[in-house]
Amino acid sequence: MPESAYGPTNNCIGIGNELLKRGHRVVFASEASWRGKLAPLGFEEALVDFAPPPEGNQEAGDFWKEYIKAISPEFRKSTLMQAETVIRPIWEGAIEGAKYCEPELRKIIAEVNPDVIIEDNVVAFPALVTAGAPFVRIVSCNPLEIPGAGIAPAYSGLGEDDASGWGEYRAEYERTHKDLWEDFNAWVTAQGAPALPHLEFIHSGVHNIYVYPEELDYTARRPLGADWTRVDSAVRETEAAADLPEHFLDGIKPLIYFSLGSLGGADVELMQRTVDILGTAGEYNFIVSKGPLHEEIHLAANMWGAEFLPQTRIIPLVDLVITHGGNNTTTESLHFGKPMILLPLFWDQYDNAQRVHEAGYGRRLDSYGCTPEELLGAISDLLADADLRSRCAAAGERIRASDGLSAAASALESVAAAHELHNPVTAK
Repeated sequence: MPESAYGPTNNCIGIGNELLKRGHRVVFASEASWRGKLAPLGFEEALVDFAPPPEGNQEAGDFWKEYIKAISPEFRKSTLMQAETVIRPIWEGAIEGAKYCEPELRKIIAEVNPDVIIEDNVVAFPALVTAGAPFVRIVSCNPLEIPGAGIAPAYSGLGEDDASGWGEYRAEYERTHKDLWEDFNAWVTAQGAPALPHLEFIHSGVHNIYVYPEELDYTARRPLGADWTRVDSAVRETEAAADLPEHFLDGIKPLIYFSLGSLGGADVELMQRTVDILGTAGEYNFIVSKGPLHEEIHLAANMWGAEFLPQTRIIPLVDLVITHGGNNTTTESLHFGKPMILLPLFWDQYDNAQRVHEAGYGRRLDSYGCTPEELLGAISDLLADADLRSRCAAAGERIRASDGLSAAASALESVAAAHELHNPVTAK
């Protein structure tokens, strides 16, 4: 059961595809707007509504697109201010969806009778942890979601050496979220599920998987136990090749990929401002993922793009990635050994941007405040940095060799085998 956004769903598609290859049955309990998108990939669809069905047809991920479009003016605020104006409303929307779909989710689980239940989301669904099957949590935003004293608080975007601000952010987060957490925890336990950890909105599983490359990980400061498996990347192999203009592939000009993600792309003003800046740099060619409001984005002569692009087929072709810092694009860029410029907007994007920056694999910029000179200067600097490009390439080679999809599938098979060993009567 992935979150309705493209990032978590794409991670689950990658892992699910590996499970299919191994002969397993994979059922997606995705949000209803994904109808017809998953079955062609070989998965079964057992979809749920997170809210009363809207009139007309919904596109995949619409649940979050419209929400992000409405809240995007808040992205201009600091992460400290976003704790109340962005982070809390997102939790509220996710909690409302969890409560709404609980009855239908229980029916699906009874009908499917799964051997393992996997959730890639940020909130608890009591039906998933009370079903009698082993529950596995996937973290596909940023491992700061797994809290610890030696690391920055999640969603703060604060650096590992900027501990002076950690306490202030944690205090503000507790002030703005404690009552919401208390109400949700009471509802969760009323459904028969265990209580949630303090100020956390989801349970840990009998095993847990998080998608993040070792080069960016926090385990030196916050070690994790044997019930956690890191997957360096979960790059899906289900995308078709992009039909790029021939002159983009002739090697004459550096090729750069620009995407603010399926959600960040809903901020048309920011998208167009950034595109206009990049359009003045005729010495480069740009591939632009235009996002859900693609018809409102006007590209320059040195650009080619579309609403959605096969990202995992494009990134290997480019020299640099300009990204919002979502988990998918961040991990996929390093998977293919590409340096990054990061323009974070909300949620885990600030944490990913800061981590790439401080680990030396790219540069974090102010998404709304950076000047044309800063953005274009960063492009020039990163493309000219031979040491950076070499380190990115080496990281990519290691990550690809680690075969994250296989590691995740093996971890899930181990969970199923352990459950069968200890429950030979009930396990299938």
